[in-house]
This record gives sequence, C-alpha cells and structure tokens, in this order.
Amino acid sequence: MRFIELLQRAYLRLLEKSSDATKIKYLRKRGMKIGNNCHINTLSFSTEPYLIEIGDHVAIAAGTDFITHDGAIWCFREELINADVFGKIKVGNNVFIGNNCTILPNTVIGDNCIVGAGSVVRGQFPDNSMIMGNPAKVVLSMSLQKLLYLQNPGLLKTQNFSDSKKTKIVKDHFGIK
Repeated sequence: MRFIELLQRAYLRLLEKSSDATKIKYLRKRGMKIGNNCHINTLSFSTEPYLIEIGDHVAIAAGTDFITHDGAIWCFREELINADVFGKIKVGNNVFIGNNCTILPNTVIGDNCIVGAGSVVRGQFPDNSMIMGNPAKVVLSMSLQKLLYLQNPGLLKTQNFSDSKKTKIVKDHFGIK
C-alpha cells in the first residue's frame, strides 16, 4: 500500500512539471470540465475534481487550491455520523487566478475576472470583477483595473520575447546594469 502511495506522489510531481496539455488531459480524465486555451499551474483540485468546471482562456497560478468539500464537519462527527458536505466550483471564461488562492465549495467566479494572489474565495462573483482578499470581495471593475494597467509606469510590451530580450528591456526600463 505504501509503495502505491509513493508511486502516485511521484507521478503527481512529474505532472506538475509537465505541459498544460498533459495536466489538462489528466484532470479531464478525473472528471473536471476544462475549456480551451487554459494555463493550469496547479494540480490541487480537491478529492472531487468532477465538481469543478473551468471555462475558456483561464490561467490558474501556482499554489492555488480548489476545495470541493467542507472538512470542518469533523467537529460534528458524533452527531452527523458518516456525513460529508460538498459543493461545486465554477470558473467562467477569461479569468486569471493569482498565486496561492483558495477557492472554496459553492463558488462561482464570473467571466472576465481577476482573482488577486492569496485570496480566499467563496460565494458568487459577478462578471467583470477584480476579486481579492480574505474573505475575497469585489474591489474593482475590470474596466478600472485595465485603466490602472494602462497608466502603470511598469507596463512593458514583452509578452512573446525571449527571456534574454525581456530581461534587457526590463533592466533598461528600471535602470539596472
């Protein structure tokens, strides 16, 4: 039994380093619904990944956990024998979820949303929202967030550049030799 556990952990470690396509294929086999053009940088999709739905063009950063059950029912085990509580999670289209977020059961994140790093997210969040905090709440509209990006002095157009070219541009911009 212990050997099988070790093999499973080693397999997951390999998957963490693999391509988005490989991770998505694995997660779909486990029952997750995942749209097109997604970037998945975590494999922490709870013990019930079939309760999770991810839309198109979604990026999920490292360290993010999706939790589809409420383990705190543990405190009531003597009264609620063999009981568990579950909830679905749905993430809309064109969503970015930052590093180290926790997405809790019964959460719906609308289309065109950003979830700030470290947020603990539970509940219903409307389209076009900038969501952050613990507990997470809507802090800005996406149109205001876009305006902030456009006015940010650190905005550099380096998306498809090689690492060396991007490094040069960023260093030049910030005056680093």
